Amino acid sequence: MDIFVDSAGPLLSAIGTTVLMAVVAGVGALVLGTLIAAARISPIPVLRGAAFAYVQFFVNVPLLALLILAVFALPDAGIIMPLAPTAVLVLALYEAAYVAEAVRSGVNTVGNGQIEASRALGFTLGQTLRLVVIPQSLRAAVQPLGNVMIALTMNTALAAAVGVVELTSAANKLNLVEAQPILIFAAAGLVYMALALVIGLGAGRIERKVAILR
Repeated sequence: MDIFVDSAGPLLSAIGTTVLMAVVAGVGALVLGTLIAAARISPIPVLRGAAFAYVQFFVNVPLLALLILAVFALPDAGIIMPLAPTAVLVLALYEAAYVAEAVRSGVNTVGNGQIEASRALGFTLGQTLRLVVIPQSLRAAVQPLGNVMIALTMNTALAAAVGVVELTSAANKLNLVEAQPILIFAAAGLVYMALALVIGLGAGRIERKVAILR
């Protein structure tokens, strides 16, 4: 345990980086994914096609490949960003595809009668989506969205491959000094498990609070 006490500062900083990346990327993915889901159910063919292409691209390209591509391609395109923000941006774009699918699955829980009623009241398409469809879809998709957020938190570990000093990177650096891989990476795994449990329990509690009684 002394190795963790002696390295408490860097490890806590790395855990903080992991949590911050997950939170910022999660918020970005939730907002973007909801917009993509709205586009996928839109009656406008161009929007549906663009949203479909977006989802298909990001669910079929490995996240690690996207991270490496962004780190090396963005500077060549004249866009200079620190490593951590670059990783967060890629994570948000990547997980937004999964958020969109989760939200779209929630759309199936919204009755056609409610949509017809909103049209009868004179709601525009945007108002119907914003006031009727999307809110109920989000409430119905809380648990799937929680699973996406857990996956996002686990995927922050891939940022270590492009030089971001988060939990996995810090654990690897500590192991290079202490040569205790089982102990160090088991401890890192427990931290990830704790984060996943917090997200899962939080999603379950939110789901019970916002559940739609039918």
